[in-house]
Amino acid sequence: MTASAARDDSHQDGHRDHHSVPGAGTYPVSGGPVVQLPTAFGDFVAQAWTDLLTGVEHLAVSSPDAPTDGKAPLVRLHSECLTGDVFGSYRCDCGEQLAFALELIRDNGGTLLYLRGQEGRGIGLANKIKAYALQEAGFDTVEANEQLGLPVDARCYKAAAQILAEMGLHEVRLLSNNPDKQNRLAQAGVKVVEMVPTEVPSREQNIRYLRTKKDRMEHRLLLDTDVASVPVTAPESPYDHEQD
Repeated sequence: MTASAARDDSHQDGHRDHHSVPGAGTYPVSGGPVVQLPTAFGDFVAQAWTDLLTGVEHLAVSSPDAPTDGKAPLVRLHSECLTGDVFGSYRCDCGEQLAFALELIRDNGGTLLYLRGQEGRGIGLANKIKAYALQEAGFDTVEANEQLGLPVDARCYKAAAQILAEMGLHEVRLLSNNPDKQNRLAQAGVKVVEMVPTEVPSREQNIRYLRTKKDRMEHRLLLDTDVASVPVTAPESPYDHEQD
């Protein structure tokens, strides 16, 4: 079932309660009405989702057209990044990845799931700025979180996986450089049939950050060389500290 067909079938009344993801436990989410969302990147449809355990609200931004090549739809799980997404910060690559993903989804079909409450890989805005201060003192992004007594990556993708299932997206091509996202989705019952890189050109301001993600967090980055699709490997999560 395509993303658009799933939305039409599942949300005729503008609301649907949770159900089980195949191969995983039930996670409570609730979806609102599907509305038109014209943007600078093109015309999309949007649907707000609420995590009923935490109260955090997420947003699915989808192409109104199903993929025409017969492939699984593109899906981007984009963690909220106020500094990068809104202010265009060059300390990270988040805002540029967001724009790149929206352009790919516009042209090829699929969904971008904007995950709020995941600022700074889940540590929050204030702690992210504290981590920036430590980075300016010489620590890398991993060390800065550790100095604050915080996990390297505190994000949870259970709500995201449930939302994708509610939308009928059980098999996806994941727009990401991070194999941990693939692993977490697989554990939650969403099959990732392909990892599609979202690498954007590095900058002087973020090259150390990106090298740390590549060397210490296993992100699939080439850093200013040609980017190619990466075949899916067996799930193996490098982080075991995720909180339920």
